[in-house]
Amino acid sequence: MMQTKRTAIVNVHVFDGTKMLGQKNVVFQHGKIISISNEVPIGAEVIDGRGCTLLPGLIDAHVHTSEDSLRDAILFGVTTELEMQGGMTKKGRELQLKDKFNVADVRSSGMALTAPGGHPDELIPKEEGIPSFILKKMEKMTEEEKQEFIASFEERKSEDGNKLDVTTKDGAVKFVRQQMENGADYFKIMIEEGTVMNAPGLPMIQPEVMRAAVDEAHKLGKIVIAHVLTAEAAKTAVDVGVDGLAHLFIDRPDWTPELIKAIADKGIFVTPCLVLNSSIIGTSACHVAKDKRVEHKLNEDWKMTMCSCFNTFPAGNMEDNFNNVKDLFDAGVDILVGTDVSVPMPHLGGLAHGVSVHHEMQLLVDAGLSPTDALRSATSVIAKRFSLTDRGQIAEGLRADLVLVKGNPSENISDSLSILNVWKEGAEINLCVDKN
Repeated sequence: MMQTKRTAIVNVHVFDGTKMLGQKNVVFQHGKIISISNEVPIGAEVIDGRGCTLLPGLIDAHVHTSEDSLRDAILFGVTTELEMQGGMTKKGRELQLKDKFNVADVRSSGMALTAPGGHPDELIPKEEGIPSFILKKMEKMTEEEKQEFIASFEERKSEDGNKLDVTTKDGAVKFVRQQMENGADYFKIMIEEGTVMNAPGLPMIQPEVMRAAVDEAHKLGKIVIAHVLTAEAAKTAVDVGVDGLAHLFIDRPDWTPELIKAIADKGIFVTPCLVLNSSIIGTSACHVAKDKRVEHKLNEDWKMTMCSCFNTFPAGNMEDNFNNVKDLFDAGVDILVGTDVSVPMPHLGGLAHGVSVHHEMQLLVDAGLSPTDALRSATSVIAKRFSLTDRGQIAEGLRADLVLVKGNPSENISDSLSILNVWKEGAEINLCVDKN
C-alpha cells in the first residue's frame, strides 16, 4: 500500500545511511523520497522532527522469518529482513505475503546447502508433520491464510521428498538451480562441524562439492553466503569462494590475523551476529526485553525467548568476539548487522525479530565501532552488498522506508530504540501492538 499524499518531516537531523547531514526537511510522496533540503513544500502534511533523527529503514541481514515475524520486525523500524534459510523466496512471498502491508519487506536464500543430518537439524524439534510452534501460529490465521500456508508447506515437503544427493557435485549444482527456480535471491551453504552448537561430529559437505555449488550460484548471478561459527570453518568458506560470512567465528586462534587478511583481500563481508554469539556463550538479552521502549512490543513467548539463551559453548568469551569484529573492521571488511533470529523457543534464546537489530548495533559499539559505523552496518552497507539499490539510504528517488527516533543515535546508539514513527514506502506503519 503505497502512500500518495505528500509528507514533509521538518527540522529533523538526518542520517542518510552514510553520514549525518545536519538539520533538514525530508519530503516524500508516492512511496519515494522527493527532496532533502531546507525548503518546506506547500500543501504537504508536516511532521515536526525537532529533537529527533530520521534514519533509513533498518535491515536485518540474517533471519529466519514468517509473516508474524515480519510484522514484529517493522514495529522496531526494521523495514527489510534477509532470510538465510527458509521459504520467503519470490515464490514463497507470492504465496504468503500477497496484499500484506504492515510487515517488513523480505528477501531469501531459499534452502541452504547442507549434508543430510547436518546443521541445523540439531536445533529442530523432531516432530511429524507441521511442527507444534508453527501450529500455534496457525491458530491466529484466517481459513484462507491457513490454506495458503499449508499449500506452501506441502510444496516444500514435496520438494524434500525428491531430495537430490547434495553430497555430490552434480547433486549440489542441481540443488543450487532448484533454489533459483523457486526465486531465491542469493544462495547459502552450511559449514558447521557442530562443536559450538554442542553437537560435535555433524556431517558436512566436502569442500570440492561446496566449491562447485558456489561456482554455479555465481554463474547464475547470485552471491553466496556461508554459515560459519569457527575460524576453521571461515577459512574453508574463504577457500571455496563465498562472498560473505553469515556469522563471526567465535574463537580466536593464533592464525586469526592471516584469516582476517584473507577475508579482507577477497572482499568478503561479515555479518557477525554478536547477539547470537553472546547467547551461545550463555548470556540472555533479558535486559533488552525489559527496556520500557521494548517490553510493550513483545508477547510473552518472545519475552521468554529473549530471557533465555543457547548456552551451547560457555567456553567462549565476548572479548574474543569483540576483538575479531574490530580487527575485521579495521582491515576494511564490510560489517553487516544481522541477528539469526528465528522462532520463539527457549533453546533459541536471546533473540527477537526487530529489537535484536538494535541490540546488535549496541554490541558493535561495544566492540569499538562508532555509533555512525553501526548505523551504516544496519542500512547502506547491507543494501550495497545485497544489491538493494532502492533502499538503505535517505536520498532522492529511493524508497521512503524511514524511521523517526527521539534523540541522536549517531551519538548514543541506544537512541535507535526511541522510535516515534516508521514508514514503509511512504505509508506510516501502525505501531499499536497486538500481542496475542
